[in-house]
Amino acid sequence: MQEICSLSLESLKAWLESNGEKSFRAQQIYDWIYTKDASAFEEMTNLGKELRQKLAASLRYPTLKLVRTQESEDGETIKFLWELADGKRVESVLIMSAARRTVCVSCQVGCPARCAFCASGKEGLMRNLSAGEIVEQVLHINRFLKQRGERVCHIVFMGMGEPMENYEAVLDAIQIFNDPNSFQISQRRITVSTVGVVEGIDRLAKEDLSVNLVLSLHAPNQHLRKKIIPYARKYPLEEILMAMERYARETKRDITYEYTLLAEINDQAEHAEELANLLRGKQCTVNLIPYNPVDGLKLRRPAKEAIEEFRNILMDAKINTTWRYTKGKDIAAACGQLALQK
Repeated sequence: MQEICSLSLESLKAWLESNGEKSFRAQQIYDWIYTKDASAFEEMTNLGKELRQKLAASLRYPTLKLVRTQESEDGETIKFLWELADGKRVESVLIMSAARRTVCVSCQVGCPARCAFCASGKEGLMRNLSAGEIVEQVLHINRFLKQRGERVCHIVFMGMGEPMENYEAVLDAIQIFNDPNSFQISQRRITVSTVGVVEGIDRLAKEDLSVNLVLSLHAPNQHLRKKIIPYARKYPLEEILMAMERYARETKRDITYEYTLLAEINDQAEHAEELANLLRGKQCTVNLIPYNPVDGLKLRRPAKEAIEEFRNILMDAKINTTWRYTKGKDIAAACGQLALQK
């Protein structure tokens, strides 16, 4: 059964017409879901009983069931565990920083990339999420925020999964997030992260979108990158970087390279110098992420001094560099910590 939150407004109009209903009802249904926060079709009281029954018989709503929430000690990060209709589970994270309310969404159950430092891919890929399962993560968190007089303003596809390997659903979700009839979130406030699926990057560049693109880089050369990201064997680093530059030219958007620092693996001065040479002169930002511990992985976070030395080498090379402040580590909600929950 398809989820109603997978349908754009135009797709919902087409569905209604094909089922003998007036297309203007689509706007009413959207209003009930995205503005009035109806939790079931039967609450949509300006729809006829017959239409509500048709909707309930053919379209699933809601899809996600909240299993639990966990709040960080500083109160700035909340992790949500959702159960899907088939019993599988995914996590998403609300990050609160000053006035910004960002939702980190998952797009797959598990992940095919199997990055060495990340919990999400430890058991591989289970299945893709539908657009509706992605959208509902933001829908329910937005309702949570409305109770505080706030709303979601940014979305990052940095939860469980590789967005480019669930391309159609991710694209459909982006369009629903951007729709003025639903969330009204600017494309410039939506970020898609990838380990480097070249054909997906090139395809996204031609979509006439202005979303931000982030590459999970994590190494300054192909040899080391293949050790950290087994998925990297499919795509040479040189080809990935060329695709990222094509995206930047097509969209006029700066790109970001994320680099998770792993003690004595990719955090040495020579790695920083090699990374500086790789990216010198490019219009980009390097986001340094100190490793966040994952149960069962024998990896370590570098010392603060090593991180500072790494950053200084990049800055001396005139490469724009940020050092991500870790949020949610105490509830396993930080970068790389989202995992399959039994």
